[in-house]
Amino acid sequence: MTLLDLWLSRSIPMCLLLQSLVLMALCFPSASMCPKGCICQRDPHLHGLNVTCSQSRLKEIPSLPVDTVLLRLDHNQIGAVPDQAFHGLRLLRELNLSYNAVETLGEGAFSGIEATLQVLDLSHNRITSVHKDAFARLKARVIVDDNPWHCDCALQQAIGGMAHNHEAAARVLCRSSELRDQEGRPFLAVDTDLCNLAKRTTDYAMLVTMFGWFAMVISYVVYYVRQNQEDARRHLEYLKSLPSKPKKPDEADDISTVV
Repeated sequence: MTLLDLWLSRSIPMCLLLQSLVLMALCFPSASMCPKGCICQRDPHLHGLNVTCSQSRLKEIPSLPVDTVLLRLDHNQIGAVPDQAFHGLRLLRELNLSYNAVETLGEGAFSGIEATLQVLDLSHNRITSVHKDAFARLKARVIVDDNPWHCDCALQQAIGGMAHNHEAAARVLCRSSELRDQEGRPFLAVDTDLCNLAKRTTDYAMLVTMFGWFAMVISYVVYYVRQNQEDARRHLEYLKSLPSKPKKPDEADDISTVV
């Protein structure tokens, strides 16, 4: 066997190995792209990745592959959804955040995925309040069951922006409310404009504060006048108590002369 034959015999398997590695890189996501503790599988029908991070003890949303289509973050310890947390995931269709510890949602929590997202599961969290525009641009079906909602003006506005999610809105129960008689009742049963209620409460508080200041000013003026009257009376009594000076003889003569 010549040196050329020996080189070719070793080069061909090497080429085949490189081709295999290239094909694997194209067909499967690299380990560096997939978050730690998650499983990433390519979906040939959706032309993207199914990323499963269920029960991974996550406390925050990890960095995700840009071609993620289905994302499961359920049964973790995620406590917040930062603004633009999913920005750049332009193919994302389904997002499962159920069974976490999320307490509130900001205006930009789902910024960047409004157009493509079809299902958003936020059930079984600790959500009490949301920004009034948190769901405004979403076209997805939103699941919000089993959260300790505080029914206030912001939530009323947020629910109002979910006209296409009537089923989700119907499942919102008021754990607490601006109106005590609404606690424990479905949010859609609240027939009071909570935003006007908050405004009236603020106006009433301002009126009470202004009345308090006005009463304090009047009290000070009355006290000031009375104090000055008392000082004047004392000064007058003091002047009256002083002995009168006797007239001098010269002054009496002058007066007689003038007369």
